[in-house]
Amino acid sequence: MLDTVLVWFRRDLRDTDHAALAEALRRARRVYCAFVFDREILDALPTPGDRRVEFIRESLAELDLALRARGGGLIVRHALATSEIPRLARELGVDAVFVNRDYEPQAKARDAAVAAALCEHGIGFESFKDQVIFDGAEVLTQAGRPYTVFTPYKNAWLKRLTDDDHALHATDRGQLVAGALANGVPSLAQIGFAASDLRQIGIATGMSGAKRLIDDFRQRLADYAQTRDYPALKGVSYLSVHLRFGTVSPRELVSLAIASGALRGAAGAATWLAELIWRDFYFMILDHFPHVAQRAFKPAYDAIAWRQGEHAEELFAAWCAARTGYPLVDAAMRQLRSSGYMHNRLRMVVASFLCKDLGIDWRRGEAWFARQLNDFDLAANNGGWQWAASSGCDAQPYFRIFNPLTQSQRFDPDGRFIRRYLPELASVPDRFIHAPWLMSAAEQSACGVVIGRDTPAPLVDHGQARLQTLARYAVVKAQVRDDAT
Repeated sequence: MLDTVLVWFRRDLRDTDHAALAEALRRARRVYCAFVFDREILDALPTPGDRRVEFIRESLAELDLALRARGGGLIVRHALATSEIPRLARELGVDAVFVNRDYEPQAKARDAAVAAALCEHGIGFESFKDQVIFDGAEVLTQAGRPYTVFTPYKNAWLKRLTDDDHALHATDRGQLVAGALANGVPSLAQIGFAASDLRQIGIATGMSGAKRLIDDFRQRLADYAQTRDYPALKGVSYLSVHLRFGTVSPRELVSLAIASGALRGAAGAATWLAELIWRDFYFMILDHFPHVAQRAFKPAYDAIAWRQGEHAEELFAAWCAARTGYPLVDAAMRQLRSSGYMHNRLRMVVASFLCKDLGIDWRRGEAWFARQLNDFDLAANNGGWQWAASSGCDAQPYFRIFNPLTQSQRFDPDGRFIRRYLPELASVPDRFIHAPWLMSAAEQSACGVVIGRDTPAPLVDHGQARLQTLARYAVVKAQVRDDAT
């Protein structure tokens, strides 16, 4: 039995079903709780009105209230976590610091540095599995290696799953303590940030926000398999930002999927459970193959000569600014800029367009998403971009190239999503909404939308771009052939 433990919250901003907190309350007489606004991360953010910082701040305020209701409270610092956590642990006189495990290379390096600093003062450091269902060596091939293809991984994941794996952690033992150091959550201004448009765009924060979304999605889960790919429909859960910052646990969501029939053939619940397994899969890939954070998972794809020079910069700037001339791509990019969210189907469409229509390095798109997405998560973002670029594990083959026009026709058939984010195209007839450049001059004049004036002409011709992509990827085909001989 330990006397005193400090629980260091990071991307797990809840007081229920929290592995490190539950373990601390089980094993220690007294438990302190802390969060650090880590300057190593925050100082690199380009804007003071970052929605994610405000989401964290609002979620922390709710977490602090929840901990105070249980006799504790949250100690919040704005500093370098690598030095502040060891300093705080010494100040509190704790026996150990407990955390929930993180899998990003930078976070693993940070935790190693903290653990080493604590060890110098005889303070322990323990990490626990919390943000995934399985990690480490829990799901491996029969040869004892990590899976690199999703479907066999999913099958092994499901075979390994027991009720205990998604059982919620009880946190009603032990004694939470606060003391004078738990003096409230600082304002955004106090940590050098400003309010964003988070409230105006209706993003629900904290544990209560996650609960409202879960309650709403529960009523729609049965239809998930049919509605999830259509951005104009309310078909998805919108829980990704809550999973990212841990205002809900993955165990609770897996439990919901199973209770809704995921293992009994219910299509909606089974499809959603598969998405949660994809999340575990990408964390596993990042954990076991950290090189993916900088390079292609498949080394042959690092040999691709991406478009360079002034024209490439113009193309990339147009993609970022939602000026590609392809309505679905531009509507998706406007959704991202205006809300920090993009529908998952559209993430695949715009990623494929950047890499395989414009010939721009996938890492540039990945970095753009990292700056814009409220739910940015290195593992999922990297996995999705490498999937689209065909450079990742279990990616689409390089010769399968999304056609932005057919994707638009299939997943936004009546142009509802396009018109929502591109109101300048509202008067374009349905038969041209996916490709307004096909209108004649008279048709453009009739609807008041002139190509090149009111909406851009397409940056590239998809058919020609496809041929250029196949030529660009020929180096991969040659490398694979050489490796086989």
